[in-house]
Amino acid sequence: MYPIARHDARLALRELSAADVAAVATIYGSHEVTEHLSFTPRTPEEVDGIVARSMASATASPRDEYALALTRKDGGELIGFARLALDPHQQRAATIGGALRADSWGLGYGRETVQLLLALAFADLDLHRVWAARSPLNEAAAKTLLAAGMTEEGRIRGHVHVHGAWRDSITYGILREEWPVNESS
Repeated sequence: MYPIARHDARLALRELSAADVAAVATIYGSHEVTEHLSFTPRTPEEVDGIVARSMASATASPRDEYALALTRKDGGELIGFARLALDPHQQRAATIGGALRADSWGLGYGRETVQLLLALAFADLDLHRVWAARSPLNEAAAKTLLAAGMTEEGRIRGHVHVHGAWRDSITYGILREEWPVNESS
């Protein structure tokens, strides 16, 4: 499915372009933003590679990754990076994740982003299950995932090696029949 263009009242998901590298670098290069992510801050060169790979994967057939720009509808300013990746180990399932610019935190954009990704998964891709993982210390992500309708499912011990140590992940999931159809669908 290409191109992706999904929106709600305030936000839009769209395909990434080469023009997005600097904006994505402000997110992925930030120590504050990446504190609870599964990787340390990225260099501008690394972000350039991430965006290039994301653009290439967008036209792959079959497509198994949707790495998308999250923008404000009122002007198209990129404020986040959102990702849905089909899970090769589960039938009709995907994992989601993302990151917002720090100045966009606390405004409900995280919940809306998850809802847009769930609409992509269930309404557009006809998936059965979506899951996400967060750092145990990231309580904001816990509130976001629960507010978007996901259920906490458990803990994966020693799941991610980041900042020189192994870290657990708390997982969340939602099934198609649990998804509350809303204005994002």
